[in-house]
Amino acid sequence: MRMQALIYEGPKEMNIREVEAPVAGEDEIVIKVAFTGICGSELSGYLGKNSLRKPPMIFGHEFAGTIASMGSRVEAAGTWQLGQRVTANPLVTCGHCERCLGGKQQLCVSRRLLSAALPGSNAEYVKIPASFVYAVPDAMTLQTAALTEPTACAVRVAELAAAKPSDKALIIGMGPIGLLSLQAVLQYGVRDVIVVDMNEDRLGIARRLGAAHTICPASGADTLGEVKRLTGGSGVNVAIDAVGGGLTRKQCVLACATGGRVVFTGLHEEESALPINIAIRSEITMAGSFAYSAVNFETALKWLEQGRIRLDEGVVEAPLSEGAKWFETLLGSPGNVSKVLLVPGGES
Repeated sequence: MRMQALIYEGPKEMNIREVEAPVAGEDEIVIKVAFTGICGSELSGYLGKNSLRKPPMIFGHEFAGTIASMGSRVEAAGTWQLGQRVTANPLVTCGHCERCLGGKQQLCVSRRLLSAALPGSNAEYVKIPASFVYAVPDAMTLQTAALTEPTACAVRVAELAAAKPSDKALIIGMGPIGLLSLQAVLQYGVRDVIVVDMNEDRLGIARRLGAAHTICPASGADTLGEVKRLTGGSGVNVAIDAVGGGLTRKQCVLACATGGRVVFTGLHEEESALPINIAIRSEITMAGSFAYSAVNFETALKWLEQGRIRLDEGVVEAPLSEGAKWFETLLGSPGNVSKVLLVPGGES
């Protein structure tokens, strides 16, 4: 069987092609994709700046849909039904190494991510081992279910930030991960959250989601000066970089109070210079946040179901055939768009 897929063929080159549809192995499930999101890490990949994404490649790892077919052992187990609504954890791990057994599946030595090591969901069908598939709750739409993966990333960011209700927090970058991380941090009882973005529309969304203060450098604001002013000169207890640029990473370190914590989750630039001596003298803890554990993924699905995290403002649904255009839009002038969900198989 053939299917339509959006293929990354080189820097800034992405086209719809007809390719062979995936066939389920004995322990696998093939999912008919209803919605597939564009991730920020794929934007850098589209530009040719992500070493994990080499052409030709089908991007996409944030998705939801319905079960189209199953492997023999999956079918025999009787756990899943054809047509059942599902989403999936796209980080395929071994399940038996020390990291997996310790509940840190994201650090598995043999991890493989859909859209990088494995064909992704920007296609009519995608396959994945059955153990990574999750049923979508009855009250949840497939559009919301497609947000489970980025929400899981945010859950892990907040877990590493370990913010307390009395903490002041800073989040730089109000793309989808930044907006979701804002809400995840709020779940820890934090109320004094400062957010930064170049886009006033996204800052407006952040305010409506609970940000206490917003800073827009594009309007002439001095990020570090404003952070110092808003914290009475002390700085923040927690800083999260959801951009991944050299400047934003440096700003997060410099914005911290003594004993502060920085979580780096943005992947835009491969390398950055940091003010390490300041970090040493101030005993600032720095941590990278990559993906999520299985528990983080399950938490994300639960929080979305409960309405504790949402991203319903600025979400655009577009045909998969318009995918390349939306990659360009997100890199150029996203306006009030917070997330793009591509719809394989026709109009949304």
